[in-house]
Amino acid sequence: MVADTQSNESVDQSDAIGAVARDQLKSIIARIERLEEEKKALADDIKEVYAEAKANGYDTKVLRKVISLRKQDSNERAEQEALLELYLGALGDL
Repeated sequence: MVADTQSNESVDQSDAIGAVARDQLKSIIARIERLEEEKKALADDIKEVYAEAKANGYDTKVLRKVISLRKQDSNERAEQEALLELYLGALGDL
């Protein structure tokens, strides 16, 4: 009888722990799904801005490059430009 009572208590605790973990997992999944929806909406907005820029005569490849360069810090950008010049010079393309 005592063993059955202890067994039932441990099962109840496992169920409680399992319920907490299940609720936490559901919450995490819901948050990720919401963020994925927001990310898709932002990507769609960015696409629309590039389409607007293209309609106004801007080269979207160049715009993307400008955005990429502006994300870099100035030292990193200078290093990449120096390497580009070095490589092009080595190939005789400069």
